[in-house]
Amino acid sequence: MTQVGGDLTTRMIGAAFLNIETFEEVEHDETATAQAAAIVVGVAVCKALGTWGGGLGFALWSATVAFGSWLVWAGITYLVGEKIFQGKATWGELLRTLGFAQAPGVLFILGVVPVIGGLSSWVASLWIMIAGFIAIRQALDIGNGKTFLTVLVGGGVYSFLQIFSFFPF
Repeated sequence: MTQVGGDLTTRMIGAAFLNIETFEEVEHDETATAQAAAIVVGVAVCKALGTWGGGLGFALWSATVAFGSWLVWAGITYLVGEKIFQGKATWGELLRTLGFAQAPGVLFILGVVPVIGGLSSWVASLWIMIAGFIAIRQALDIGNGKTFLTVLVGGGVYSFLQIFSFFPF
């Protein structure tokens, strides 16, 4: 898939298919931040509704936490990737690419389907991690080794903040 377009659906499909041109496009399109935010919130709602007993209140709470987590993770990734591993990006570029990397998460809605629910959630999570790796690599313009280290160090910082703070991000 090489065609890239500015509409949300086309970009989500491109990101889900791990299309590098899609990640490059949203990285440089400052107007795509709202689209990325919509994906983050939409995926959180899909995940909340894809769990047994997840109602509207749970969906709203999940969307709020996911939004905050997205902001924090993009910030940590920006600081680690640019300041430690010499990447070249802005926080906004990481927000956009990491937001679009969550596109496969729409599969979380299948969580309530017997038999395939657990598998679909596992596949979506793995898919998002792969897309996130590509998103970080493309946004920071670094190689796979530095991207891996950025994810590893950033993930450690993120986990530390989760454990030792009162914030549910």
